[in-house]
Amino acid sequence: MTQQTSAPPLPAHVSDLELWPVGNCQVSGLIDRRGGIVWGCVPRVDGDPTFCALLNGSSQDVGVWRFELEGQVSARQEYIRNTPNLVTTLEAEDGSAVEILDFCPRFERSGRMYRPVAFVRIVRPVSGNPRIRVALSPMRNYGASTVETTNGTNHIRYLLPQQALRLSTDASVGYILENRFFRIEDDMHFFLGPDEPFVGNLREEVRHMEQLTRKYWQHWVRGLATPFEWQDAVIRAAITLKLCQHEETGAIVAALTTSIPEAPGSERNWDYRYCWIRDSYYTVQALNRLGALDVLEKYLGYLRNIVDEAQGGQVQPLYSVMGVAELDETTAAHLAGYRGMGPVRIGNAAYKQVQYDCYGQIVLPTVQGFFDKRLLRIADDRDFTALEEVGEMAWLKHDQPDAGLWEFRTRQETHTYSAVMSWAACDRLAKTADFLGKDDRRALWQERADAIRDTVEAKAWKGENGEGHYGASFQSDYLDASLLQLLELHYLDPDDARFQKTFALIERDLRRGEHMLRYAAEDDFGAPETAFNICTFWLIEALALMDRKEEARDLFCSMLAHRTGSGLLSEDMDFENGELWGNFPQTYSLVGIINCAGLLSQSWSTVR
Repeated sequence: MTQQTSAPPLPAHVSDLELWPVGNCQVSGLIDRRGGIVWGCVPRVDGDPTFCALLNGSSQDVGVWRFELEGQVSARQEYIRNTPNLVTTLEAEDGSAVEILDFCPRFERSGRMYRPVAFVRIVRPVSGNPRIRVALSPMRNYGASTVETTNGTNHIRYLLPQQALRLSTDASVGYILENRFFRIEDDMHFFLGPDEPFVGNLREEVRHMEQLTRKYWQHWVRGLATPFEWQDAVIRAAITLKLCQHEETGAIVAALTTSIPEAPGSERNWDYRYCWIRDSYYTVQALNRLGALDVLEKYLGYLRNIVDEAQGGQVQPLYSVMGVAELDETTAAHLAGYRGMGPVRIGNAAYKQVQYDCYGQIVLPTVQGFFDKRLLRIADDRDFTALEEVGEMAWLKHDQPDAGLWEFRTRQETHTYSAVMSWAACDRLAKTADFLGKDDRRALWQERADAIRDTVEAKAWKGENGEGHYGASFQSDYLDASLLQLLELHYLDPDDARFQKTFALIERDLRRGEHMLRYAAEDDFGAPETAFNICTFWLIEALALMDRKEEARDLFCSMLAHRTGSGLLSEDMDFENGELWGNFPQTYSLVGIINCAGLLSQSWSTVR
């Protein structure tokens, strides 16, 4: 079977989320269909959005960096193969055109990774006599005001409060400051980075940076163990997942944005620029399947710091990329929101919640450190002792009410998913103890795993005499899509009658055509209005494991067709018209692409 080699055509209804990420694992930017940077935070992903036009409602002439082509009539975009380096071509009605090359530098220099707080753009004329205007208007304090500037012969300084930026360029500084159109007759180079003099020849250095950055990413992709089919989709998802890691600490954010609503006018607007233990678990699990161990190694370092800080106590569901625990939730008064649908939230009050599945999601990726001989640092007995403290919390909390993985804000129940994650923590600790030759610890953790399983079977199963189904919580019998994860966690086999009965009811109650709801019952904000993309991918996985592979393949291809031109997905989707909603790009959704492609692809041995 041949694979599609380009992204699908863009449906009209997803144009507002037709965004192309660039980044270097320190900073990131989202570029819209006209080549403008409309979202980008400084000095890191959870910082002040210097470029915030994405959430500025109809006032998108500030908080943006755009090259406007006089008389423009069209634009087209593509990534340089196997990189996040983006090429945008703008064409005017008179046939003139310019090409914009965007990237954030990332390559090894002086024995370490060079990944500055910098956005680099190269603009070159490709036909006719193009005239452009450079619209560069950084903002401060979440859209409160534009920033003050000073300038020299070849630079402009933008006096941002957290970290001033300097634009070094061989274009006319006067034209930029006066916002004037001018003819572009040769390549122009723009380096917006640290407030320090640019060393060396700008043209030569910027071009060399792009070549080294391109080489880094293409070599990183070269090391991925991709499935035979859908390689382009998997590679783009993997690159973007790596961009969601803040490499300085190893933290992985759930998305690069805040406050893109889950549904129009729903006020389900959340700040996802933080590290959820749950989301990160799924991310490293997917990348592990591709052999991207560098992301896992960095993340395990982040986890060890989180566990150390907890000192055997409760672990939060999420932290900042620097490991900060308090993420108080406020709103940005000066930003109207995506399509004017506020509020724009800063911080996330979910950090105060108890979500007991997080203990399993710490244990599961960490135990790989004991088994995987490829890792630079193999876990030892001290690491096992520290990990047992996490297991102790899983054991103590496995039957206690929590907010659950869907983060309900006004109610708590003992969620089946959380209990099964606690079972998984104890089960994997038992296996690790056996591997390490710790027979007494193996017996202890196996006994606890068995006890949790007994509790789940007694309280989560709703029915008698073999009839019934698993409920989403011990206290009620409603269903949610997380029950599909009983397969992924190896709690049940696909041919288990209990799972098959539960699955049939999940399909009946939660499936909406090609899409899957996370749950159908009303929550704190009413009934869900959109499908949750990762749940649809969980459905695809379950179908494949239950020998409904052709149906799973058809559904997977349908999901791929909903990707933006950049090959990505957001968190949610309107199950009636396919419109994308929710923060972007969403790590959960990209994980689904990787996992399903690996599960459904033909083997490489089929290549003739």
